[in-house]
Amino acid sequence: MKKNRKIILLLFAIAGLLACRKQSFITSSDATISITDSVRFDAVFTTAGSVTQYFTIVNTNDQKLRLSSVKLMGGNSSSYRMNVDGIPGTEITNLEMEAHDSMYVFVSVTIDPGSGNQPFIVQDSIQVNYNGRQRYVQLEAYGQNAHFLKNHIIESDITWNNDLPYVISGGMIVHEGASLTIEKGCRIFMHANAPFIIDGTLVVNGTKADSVTFLGDRLDKGYRDLPASWPGLIFRPASHSNHIKYAVIKNAYQAIVAAGSSGNALPKLRLHECIIDNIYDIGIWGAGTSIDAVNCLVSNCGSNIIIEQGGDYNFTHCTIASYGNAFIEHKKPVIFISNSDEQQVDYPLNALFRNCIIWGDAGNVEDELVVSRKGNQPFDLLLDHSLYKAKNASPEITFLNCIANQDPAFDSIQTNRRYFDFHIGQKNSPAIGAGTSTNVTTDLDGRLREGAPDLGCFMRR
Repeated sequence: MKKNRKIILLLFAIAGLLACRKQSFITSSDATISITDSVRFDAVFTTAGSVTQYFTIVNTNDQKLRLSSVKLMGGNSSSYRMNVDGIPGTEITNLEMEAHDSMYVFVSVTIDPGSGNQPFIVQDSIQVNYNGRQRYVQLEAYGQNAHFLKNHIIESDITWNNDLPYVISGGMIVHEGASLTIEKGCRIFMHANAPFIIDGTLVVNGTKADSVTFLGDRLDKGYRDLPASWPGLIFRPASHSNHIKYAVIKNAYQAIVAAGSSGNALPKLRLHECIIDNIYDIGIWGAGTSIDAVNCLVSNCGSNIIIEQGGDYNFTHCTIASYGNAFIEHKKPVIFISNSDEQQVDYPLNALFRNCIIWGDAGNVEDELVVSRKGNQPFDLLLDHSLYKAKNASPEITFLNCIANQDPAFDSIQTNRRYFDFHIGQKNSPAIGAGTSTNVTTDLDGRLREGAPDLGCFMRR
């Protein structure tokens, strides 16, 4: 019995020694950790701050490891802020790590305005000290000065020039009777809470070489391409004589909302050579209004175009197409047209689609052009020399030399990579030379339309 007791005590002693050995810290300079070399931030607007990024420190050893310190080398004067395993500060000391355990280091950056107009680089580093060794993680961010506007109201005529980007939070309003002119090359970045409301007049003077862009203000990876990043452009009933030329409008919830008549001989909104892309809900929503669109690409929206409450619409050489992808499931027709409102009151409608491509794929939509007519008001909807997808075409549509349910054979569509090239790139495309002559002499790329024109906003390659 005593012998068995001694054996048991010996086994406990050995287990205790092994446990102590396992829990001891490795102190050798040969100890290793796994850590990234650098953390890089995409363009960050000055004073606006950034999202938080992180990296991990992994103890790759079979024993515990003590980090002497994790230190932000720029200290309190750094543009960066650090949080190590839930502890904020510029230097965190005596951090213990179990064998094969990991620790998170969170990093954010706020950049002070610089003196120039061009992007600039802001750098720092984080030093990790252990067992007499130092490892460094380099921090790098691109700063950008900007015009920062919050809850901004324009009450008189004004022009924005392309000196710095415009970053808008809280929204902005162009008052009735006032006009905002945006010159070529301007970049407008809208916060998630910032609708761009026009009660007066908006004129956008982009060019092929220097288009005007409207985007969300989250430029970091993982957010820069998300739809519904900002509310959109809203042209309310009092607005009139708006003209947007060579603009890119992306990632909004509703890119363009136009309501009410123009009040003069001009359309309420002219869209010339514009790209409206990756819109969560509606690309163009017209309610009892007038829109003239030429050489426009409206692509990959929840609904590309919705027309309600009648009105006057002309779409010439436009490509209106959607493919289901990781961001937006294609489950609604690319175009829906109605002459009534929610109370079923009907209004006159006049709509023309000439030399257009109306197409959708990678979804369950058979009819990409859906029409709802109510009452006895005049209803004129003409598709002239256009390619469309609709297996059950509405009898309310008049077709003139159109192509039904033939794939336009776009240049390259790769939904798994979210790569969409809506040029006509294949020689066997039915859209080649299928148009009728108009006064639109160039395409969205600025190339001359010669001979029988191709359908859509782009000429063949």
